[in-house]
Order: sequence, then structure tokens, then C-alpha cells
Amino acid sequence: MKELFSLAGKNIWVFGGAGYLGQSVVQTLLAQGAEVLCVDLEGRAAEFAKNAGLEGKVATGNADVADISACESQVNTWLAQLGVPHGMANLTAFTTAKSMDALTEADFDRVNHGNLTATWALSRQVGNAMVAEGRGSMVLFSSMYGVVSPYPEVYQEPMNKNPIEYGVGKAGIIQMTRYLAVHYGRSQVRCNCISPGPFPNPKVQANHPDFIGRLAAKSPLGRVGQSSEIAGAVAFLLSDASTYITGHNMAVDGGWTSW
Repeated sequence: MKELFSLAGKNIWVFGGAGYLGQSVVQTLLAQGAEVLCVDLEGRAAEFAKNAGLEGKVATGNADVADISACESQVNTWLAQLGVPHGMANLTAFTTAKSMDALTEADFDRVNHGNLTATWALSRQVGNAMVAEGRGSMVLFSSMYGVVSPYPEVYQEPMNKNPIEYGVGKAGIIQMTRYLAVHYGRSQVRCNCISPGPFPNPKVQANHPDFIGRLAAKSPLGRVGQSSEIAGAVAFLLSDASTYITGHNMAVDGGWTSW
């Protein structure tokens, strides 16, 4: 049973790996024995590796997934250098943090280019490479706000409620996951997604305790999530313990969407 959850010998790429949730994912995958490529915007992955004492333990790379042609070229370089990954997790996310009335059409298109079009392009490129190997697992990231709307009473001033373009894009990720799972299934390439619930970063937790209290009260577990609780779900979906799971949206939300 222990071997089912082990990631020893697996090469896994984590896009958005230097973010709040991404850092915990990278560290957990390393602890489970994986060889990890941590990818983020220019310099961020290397900075994270240095600060976390992971230099020499994790490979780092730079890529902006929204720049599709440049990202595609970089992925081809990594494929040549590192081989086809056994797993990929994409935690990249784009948003404006604007209100409905302040949002422009250009804002909406730009955000969903990053959240939808770029995710599709990256997943297709990596998925096609995995097909040639007859194996692979991709984990995309949606959100509880791809399933439900923001609860207005939680977002009292000065907090802004989660913006519409973000939720629309994350809803699209859930459908994209299902489509990719079916498209690649016969080649034994799996695709699942995770929908995090309330996982405010440490700065928000420190600066807005009243907001955190309202988030916690809305959760059936009565608390916000910790980054390690996302990392465990990612590790499971990339491990051999989940080889008959594909096309699934896993809610890691403390029961938020169960009400």
C-alpha cells in the first residue's frame, strides 16, 4: 500500500510552483520521492528554491503560460532535456480583482486567455507528449468559485468579492478536465482537477482577521484551509493510488460547496 502513494522515480512538473499553494505542492512531491521541475514567472522558482533550502534538490524553470508560443518553446526544451513527465500540476491563475462595473472587456478576455486558453494549450502539449509514452497524469486547478458564486456577506469592505471573470474561467477548467480525460483516456493519460475552497495566503490572514473569521464561519469545518491540505490532494492524484480516477473535480474546500 505504501508504494501506491510513493512518487519515487516519477518526474513531475509544477507550473505556478512558487506561489503560496504551489510551494507546498512542490515540497510535498519532493518528500514523496518525486523529481520535480518547479516553474513560475521569471526568477520566482529559483528564489523560492533558495529561500526554502531546496537548491540542488528541485529543478527550476521560467515560463509565462499566458505567452503561449514562448511557453511552448520552453516546454519543448524541457521535454528534450528531462524527458516526458509522469505528472503535471498547473496551479497558475489570473484575475483582475475588479468589481463587476470596473471590469472591462479587455480585462475579461485577458484573464480568460490565461486561465482557459493558456491552460488548454499547455495541457494539450504535455498531454500529447504523455500519449507517446502511454502514461501520465495531469492535475489542473479550478476553484470553489467555478462551482458556486461568492457569498456576499463574507466580502465586507475592504475586501472585494471574487470577480466574475475568475469564476467563469474556473468553471471552464472543470469542463476542460472532463474533455481532456475522455480525449486522452484510451492512451492511459489521466486528467483531473482540484477546486480549492478558502485558502487565503498568509498576508491576507495576518492583515484581515475579521475576513478570515467570516470565511471560517462559512466552512462546515469552521476554519480556512492550510496549503499542505491542497498538496496532499495533488500528490494523491499524481500517484498510483489514483490510477482509475480521471475526469474528476476534487473539491478541497472544507465542505464549502456542500451547504
